[in-house]
Amino acid sequence: MRWFKVLNKAQIPTIDSIKTITVDGRQVCIVNNADKIFATQSYCPHAGGHFDGGWCKNGNLICPIHRYEYNLETGRGAEGQGDYINIYPTELREDGLYVGFEESWWSKLWG
Repeated sequence: MRWFKVLNKAQIPTIDSIKTITVDGRQVCIVNNADKIFATQSYCPHAGGHFDGGWCKNGNLICPIHRYEYNLETGRGAEGQGDYINIYPTELREDGLYVGFEESWWSKLWG
């Protein structure tokens, strides 16, 4: 796992808001739902809508285009959707927020 510092504590989104950032060349949404911080992929797999225009409801991230819902703990879509989003681990440290990404075998060899 490679960890990247993504935000200072003052930059963390306020409760029930979403912020898109770029980390290691990929867009990630930082979501503050009920004062718990999540990191997800930035777009909906259904129609490509960007989650930063969406909102949170009952622990789910809602896409602004067709209102598809994704569980922020597991990434699973709501019943009947048959899809999921990537959820990345987060750590709030003394100097800010970090997001972790799994390392591929390729990056371990050539990274």
